[in-house]
Amino acid sequence: MLLTTKFFRPAPDPDAIRRPRLLERLAPRTRKRLNLVIAPAGFGKTTLVSQWCDEQEGRLAWLSLDSSDDDPRRFWQYLCGAFEQAGVDGLGDCQSAFQTCALHEIEGAITGLINALVASAEHRLHLVLDDMHEVEDPAIHRQLTYLVDYLPPTVMVTLVSRTEPALPVARWRVRHWVDDVPPQMLAFSEEECQRFFSDYMAIPLDADQARTIWQRTEGWVAAMQLSALSAPDDPVNRGADAAPSPISGREISDYILTEILEQQSDEIAEFLLATACCLRLTASLCDSIRGATDSQTILESLSRRHLFLIPLDTRDEWFRYHDLFREALFLRLEQTDPKQLAERQSRTIHWLLEHDHIQEAIAQLIQLEDWSWLANVLEQHGNNLIQGGFHLPVLEWLDRLPPGTVDDNPQLAMLRIWANFFANRLDAVEPQLDRLEDLLDRRVAESHPDAEGALGLNSEISLMRSYLARTQSDLESAADLTRQVLQDLDHTQMPLKSVTYYGIGLDYFSQGDLPAAEEALQSAVSYGQIERKPSTVLSSGGLLSWIQFNRGHNDVALKTAVSIREWIDRHYTDPSQPRLISCWQNCSLIEIYRERDQLDLAETYLAPLTGHLQSGTEPGQHVIIQYARAHLAFTRGDYQTAIEALDDAEAVLERRRDHIIFEPPSLSALRARCWLAQNRLDDARGWLDSRENVTFRNPLNREQNRITAARVLIALGEPKNAISQLSPLRLSTERDQHHRHLIEVLTVYAEAMDALNQPNEAQTVLTEALKRGAREQFFRLFVEESPRIHRLIGDNHHAAIPQEYLEALKSRLPESDEETAAPSEDGPVAVDGLVEPLSAREMEVLRLINDGLANREIAESMNVAATTVKAHIRNLYGKLDVKSRTEALARARKLGVLS
Repeated sequence: MLLTTKFFRPAPDPDAIRRPRLLERLAPRTRKRLNLVIAPAGFGKTTLVSQWCDEQEGRLAWLSLDSSDDDPRRFWQYLCGAFEQAGVDGLGDCQSAFQTCALHEIEGAITGLINALVASAEHRLHLVLDDMHEVEDPAIHRQLTYLVDYLPPTVMVTLVSRTEPALPVARWRVRHWVDDVPPQMLAFSEEECQRFFSDYMAIPLDADQARTIWQRTEGWVAAMQLSALSAPDDPVNRGADAAPSPISGREISDYILTEILEQQSDEIAEFLLATACCLRLTASLCDSIRGATDSQTILESLSRRHLFLIPLDTRDEWFRYHDLFREALFLRLEQTDPKQLAERQSRTIHWLLEHDHIQEAIAQLIQLEDWSWLANVLEQHGNNLIQGGFHLPVLEWLDRLPPGTVDDNPQLAMLRIWANFFANRLDAVEPQLDRLEDLLDRRVAESHPDAEGALGLNSEISLMRSYLARTQSDLESAADLTRQVLQDLDHTQMPLKSVTYYGIGLDYFSQGDLPAAEEALQSAVSYGQIERKPSTVLSSGGLLSWIQFNRGHNDVALKTAVSIREWIDRHYTDPSQPRLISCWQNCSLIEIYRERDQLDLAETYLAPLTGHLQSGTEPGQHVIIQYARAHLAFTRGDYQTAIEALDDAEAVLERRRDHIIFEPPSLSALRARCWLAQNRLDDARGWLDSRENVTFRNPLNREQNRITAARVLIALGEPKNAISQLSPLRLSTERDQHHRHLIEVLTVYAEAMDALNQPNEAQTVLTEALKRGAREQFFRLFVEESPRIHRLIGDNHHAAIPQEYLEALKSRLPESDEETAAPSEDGPVAVDGLVEPLSAREMEVLRLINDGLANREIAESMNVAATTVKAHIRNLYGKLDVKSRTEALARARKLGVLS
């Protein structure tokens, strides 16, 4: 049960100060998705947002969070409950999914929630999450990022928090999705200042007094509170001279230094100045800078007094000063004791490096302009930063070094090469490698003191050249270079085993030796975890999962992907940075969840890949992403989208074939299946005739091609020829343990036997396919076959097949099969001007559209799933050659399909 009071917005305070300038900033605008109201306690955040909610049209979903909500399942159940409380319909399935799905599958339920919000898009909807600082789980932050990334434009989120959220806000700001209300903006205006004293502090001020305090504090609530505390406590004895003392100083820095810093005890003042060089504070860091042990006590004291110290968590571990406050302290120390400031900055950097806060240390070094130290830090930590996904910042930091520093330093030159490689800037890599090799040759010839270390880079150079050879499809050179690297690995201190074995796995995969590829990739994952190389672990594990799925090991592939993702998130999680993803892993998960008929979850893993397509990615990855996208669209019945994705993949493959080191899945075979589903038999026959001269290195692709050829032959009325295609595959797929293709072979074989009027033999073969499908929970494989197979499945009641699986499979068979078994009296509608005849179901959908029903209402009327309705509508648009409902109705009336 959910506590409904958490969904109640705090009752508006009629005496609260209205703040039109802030209310206007919170208002919806084009492209905005998020309001961020961030400030310490007592800044009036909740009051402001509550006032704003009073003025908004549409629905309001409010959720007050507490520490118990720092759990992904509970958080999303409550968030879904907030939407239900706001009147959003159709969330029952979402709530059930949040209750029952595995934790790593929650994003699939979030996709369902997003789809439900899209269905309610006719109403503007506001979601307010109050006290967001109570939620610290990185998984929730990642999931909330996904929600915001894919919200419909009618939904806007407002986060109210005491601390900065660990979200990719910088990326959202670039897209103009965010409006911030930070503490500086929450500072009171002159009028608000006067009302603050009169209404809340019960200290009436005249206009001149209010103006003086407002000018000298610049409206900072904390300073105003300090002013109010200077007034007598006895309101009876207050007179004109008993008002708060105006804070002296012409600028806010004067105010901080004179009226705050100088009013503190010597101990506190020393602490503030000593720690002013820190962008973030924690007790251990402060102790190190000060040479003391009492920093935690002081930090907690400053936090309780709200002395411009902002907590960054709820455990009183990490804090930061208000920026202007820190800058004023830093300026004072820089003016009074620059030598001591430099010493404290040095201690800060040493502590940050010792505690693996490398990026903060680099920020300090850049501020100090200590380029020699920065070069040493990049030498030592640069590879780990690149492996953590920070290759672009590394390139920027290298560019900050004085001219010639990188070119004259072999380690930094190699670091730049790796950063460019991970940034897919391959054109820059080859000339940089040539220059580096020239530098190393000179150092050896000149007996340079670092000649031995320079020689150690040769293995790394060979490894890089092996990857460049793969991008040029020179697999023989890649293999030779990789073997050389393996021989040298035991004689070098460089952690290169994971990257080397990943290359070996790619080579075996390209050659079609899948067992050897799996073995090499498992080694790459193991060494990558030992070497702490997250990018290599993710790429190796993703390709491993892709191979395992395509060999039919669904459960193993899913466990591989999930375990890799958990390792990455456990060791390299920073929700404010883009999440490390792998094309191979995400495509593998798309295929796994598509096959298990969890299409919303599959869409979750496709969504981030579409961004890679738009921004540009490596050609092989482009092809694989478009294949996975096309397969998912095929599953949804969106054949036009599937064909468009395949056409794009084919164009990239033709244009960049020499840069793709592996053989992609058979794009043309999937296109042929789309044509079969659309009853475009002439196109399918043309593909069948054109495939004679096609050869394949990868056995999976060869099998995929032949199985589709058998499907086309059956559709063309040639089941005997189909059996001649399938018979050798029954042996080879079982021998090579290609279980998914073996199930397909048996299924299509059963269809051919039934077409030859041998139903008993057909059921025998189909039963074996279903038994194997049940072990790995294959669903879409059978659902996407022909109506003949669906009828055979409906008639199958073999005891050897788990009944729970068989019933679940039968429930997924498309509604249109019922029409195949018992055709409608109306029959298909064929008139001149139609691309293809309209089926009875499509005519029914068209009539319901004409009646003004929405998709959800059509689904309820026809007693089918909403996705089925969408598929019928897409087919309608294609057959009528239109792009919208209005055009469809107009075209149908013009052709006489509708009266």
